[in-house]
Amino acid sequence: MADITVELVSVERMLWSGQASMVTAQTTEGEIGVLPGHEPVLGQLVENGVVTIRPVDGDKLVAAVQGGFFSVSKEKVSILAEYAIWSTEVNTSAAEADLQAEDEVSKARAEAELKAVRRSAEK
Repeated sequence: MADITVELVSVERMLWSGQASMVTAQTTEGEIGVLPGHEPVLGQLVENGVVTIRPVDGDKLVAAVQGGFFSVSKEKVSILAEYAIWSTEVNTSAAEADLQAEDEVSKARAEAELKAVRRSAEK
């Protein structure tokens, strides 16, 4: 099976780097899926989006992302997010409470986190 190198990085930390069979991300132009051999593309991540990585070895990885860029070259996929958190790290109670926040950044972050939790529960 073919694979592609993927890096998911936020301002605060490197979340993941490795080989994957597929990556999906929500961009301002819509959701994009990338398989090995995909044509080069550059996209802007949405403010309340989700990135899904299907590693060659292991279960799918789902992260909530907020802002940043999604870049595909012949060699790798780079996801550079302003904020990113794994769905397994999300405090759902706090995220649900933040949906009522007046601060748009906190509200968008909470929306992304809850979407990531829901997506990780899908098969």
